[in-house]
Amino acid sequence: MPCPPFTTPNSLTASAHLDHTDSPLETQADSTSWIPLSMGLMNPLGMLSRFHACNLFKKAGLPLLSLILLAHVSANLFFFLIIDPSEVTANYLLGVGRADCTGPVAEVPLMGYANPEQVGSGLLMRLYSRAFIVADLDDSRRVVFVSADIGMVSQRLRLEVLKKLKSKYGELYRQDNVILSGTHTHSGPGGYFQYTLFWITGKGLIRPSLNAIVNGIVKSIDIAHQNMKRGRLFINRGTVENSQINRSPFSYLENPASERSRYSSNTDKEMVMLKMVDENGQELGLISWFAVHPVSMNNTNHLVNSDNVGYASYLFEQEKNKGMLPGEVRVLPSHFRNAKMCMAMGPGNDMFDSTRIIGQNIYLKARELYEKAYQEVTGPLSSAHQWVNMSDVSVELNATHTVKTCKPALGYSFAAGTIDGVGAFNFTQGNLGSRCQYGFIQMGRTWGIPQIDSNPQRHLRTSTAR
Repeated sequence: MPCPPFTTPNSLTASAHLDHTDSPLETQADSTSWIPLSMGLMNPLGMLSRFHACNLFKKAGLPLLSLILLAHVSANLFFFLIIDPSEVTANYLLGVGRADCTGPVAEVPLMGYANPEQVGSGLLMRLYSRAFIVADLDDSRRVVFVSADIGMVSQRLRLEVLKKLKSKYGELYRQDNVILSGTHTHSGPGGYFQYTLFWITGKGLIRPSLNAIVNGIVKSIDIAHQNMKRGRLFINRGTVENSQINRSPFSYLENPASERSRYSSNTDKEMVMLKMVDENGQELGLISWFAVHPVSMNNTNHLVNSDNVGYASYLFEQEKNKGMLPGEVRVLPSHFRNAKMCMAMGPGNDMFDSTRIIGQNIYLKARELYEKAYQEVTGPLSSAHQWVNMSDVSVELNATHTVKTCKPALGYSFAAGTIDGVGAFNFTQGNLGSRCQYGFIQMGRTWGIPQIDSNPQRHLRTSTAR
């Protein structure tokens, strides 16, 4: 049996985990069985479309799919539940599926830190696409949610997935009922974006990487589609401690005291989880959302892996599949002023230890919540898709002031970076000064033209679209 990831950091070498990928059992991980499913959401810079699903579960009082789409979270999706079968009455049709989407693990830039020198040289944990389908009992409406162990979903990726689904299923799975999400691991292969900004550090379009993700997502949906069954949903919430920090604490302190006093912490510690069970009380799965940034593995890492949320899923998988390899499963779970003076390194002795600690915290809370989830989710299923031109949106600040968005640009705060990933030069977090001394170098007519706003409260910004 392979050595569990993140438990013996000194033994984790690139060569060892390149050999690990050769195991035929590891490559046969596509199934509807108990599998750890990690998921997360990020809004990519410059994205011009918004998918909004609403009124999914009215009775629970939670617009669940709206939360999925609009919140910046990372989470674990588990598929497990224990419930008294005598009390079961199905409310939905449910389907779950998983497929490998690892792609090339060597000589490909890793997606997340925008560091051209961070190139893959081996494998620590395989990456997966996990899908679940929720449909009305009469199958008149359905929604597909997919979480893939990737940095984020690109428009290029989404379009190719939808094209393949249309060729297989016609109009059953469409733009308005397919939701794609990434766990936001910073240790997965890059090269699947269409925007120039991502091509700079990702070395352009890397077709093997894109194909692996597209095929993995589509296959996970295929498996879920083929295994639809009547079932029920339950929801629960809880607090996760000692697993996150604010990435820009000095900037956060610039918020008004009245705003900060509304919260007990400068981070969101709440975990929300959704259970799935079939009409006979058989466990199907669990989705949990928790706002943690999967950067326990820092930008010196060269091994492909799904970071802390992926490790949380791995732990749950191993608990439910004792004596089996990670690819052999039966049930599916889906879970300072100058930044250079203070670099966050996580709670552990090194990045492997930090990944293990945070992943274990997420896993333990998710396990606790699913054991106590009794509030049932019922109500009609609904979804919608909307295109938004984000460069032309009016925002009402107050009764007298309305502002308008501009073309995509990288601002001063982007240049300053965060405590777990500093920027270049001497840009600093939380700076409220009126001007930036940098003139910047024009990057070319087809890239960005540096600008300084006429508003004295803003700083230089570099456009990424014209």
